[in-house]
Amino acid sequence: MSNLVRAALVQQRWTGDKDSMIAGAVEAIGAAASQGAQVVCLQELFYGPYFCQVQDADYYSYTEPIPDGPTTKLLQEVAERHGIVIVAPMYEEEQPGVYYNTAAVIDADGRYLGKYRKNHIPQVKGFWEKFYFRPGNTGYPVFDTAVGRIGVYICYDRHFPEGWRALGLAGAKIVFNPSATSRGLSQYLWRLEQPAAAVANEYYVGAINRVGVEPLGDNDFYGQTYFVDPRGELVGEAASDDKDEVVVRDLDLGKLAEVRDLWAFYRDRRPDSYGSIVEP
Repeated sequence: MSNLVRAALVQQRWTGDKDSMIAGAVEAIGAAASQGAQVVCLQELFYGPYFCQVQDADYYSYTEPIPDGPTTKLLQEVAERHGIVIVAPMYEEEQPGVYYNTAAVIDADGRYLGKYRKNHIPQVKGFWEKFYFRPGNTGYPVFDTAVGRIGVYICYDRHFPEGWRALGLAGAKIVFNPSATSRGLSQYLWRLEQPAAAVANEYYVGAINRVGVEPLGDNDFYGQTYFVDPRGELVGEAASDDKDEVVVRDLDLGKLAEVRDLWAFYRDRRPDSYGSIVEP
């Protein structure tokens, strides 16, 4: 396996309907593949608005089963057609009344590999997520894909270091963090937390955000999607803060061994002293 992985991130503005969002994402995946991308991640809840700005049961209609729903099936065909790994964040229905904020992972041959369900669920003004989602129950899986071992963390998860570390311990080389984050309270953290996680856990992070102000609220999603390496340095520039964009970057996985040999954080961990972290 080559040490160089060409990876892509897609940020989109809400178009007003699910079908056009899916069509736009499929087009963006094709554009990434045409530039040689081998893996691509879409934004959080990619085919809908960020409906968590309000509490309205009508938005339960955006749920689909995973992997048996139509969008997962479509993206399996897209992945196989382009030979590209796809990480697709969607609104999952496990059964009527039981819903999760979930990312499906599809390999480059179209095989469904599994899912990650968002573990940490906020409930604050403009982010009323406990109304819509149960906390995840998948743990922190790492997926063996055509580009190597990848993990997924979703939006609010990024504020919790424990899951980042669990993904590193499980062998993740690239971790994708699809988000819907807006200007204001947490914007200054956008260029701080993911680089810090990449450094602490010695892997690449792909941070994805949507763009625009949606009709449901005042949240102004500011894009600035980027990749960051295990030294905490951006790989190329971040995306625009107000336009749809496909970010394609080359990630040198050989750098992971260099950084891990230099800093040896995994060698020097002291799990025997961390018991208090998991106490309620």
